[in-house]
Amino acid sequence: MKKAIEALFDPTAGLQIHCNVYRMSSARGSTHCPRYWIVQGKTIIWDYPKDFLPLNQTEHAGQYPYVNDVSEISALLRHYIDTPKAALMTTSFDDRWGLIDMLRCADRRLGLKRLEETYTETDIPAIQAILTARSKANVIEG
Repeated sequence: MKKAIEALFDPTAGLQIHCNVYRMSSARGSTHCPRYWIVQGKTIIWDYPKDFLPLNQTEHAGQYPYVNDVSEISALLRHYIDTPKAALMTTSFDDRWGLIDMLRCADRRLGLKRLEETYTETDIPAIQAILTARSKANVIEG
């Protein structure tokens, strides 16, 4: 899935998506801690579960906080990959993590002008960084 999603990214956005599972051991036993993260250059701009711990801890009080979300994130990514280009801006995605807007902004199939118009008033730093990178590259190329 990594190759499929990254193939959609405009190279000028400088994004990579990563997924890993870390083994965690404690006196109570061991478990696996899944992690998804997106980097732009060397900067992590989205990090699950780190950026979502307070949300997950309230939803799953007393339980391991982020076991179920990784499957849902994977399903969301698959849904995005499988969505036709013409429907990317209008499809309703079940996105609790703010991923879809970042994917749209990095998607080479979507025009920069339309994205800038759509996200002109966003205060989300990751989206601003993606659009800025694409815009700067567009100015250099143009």
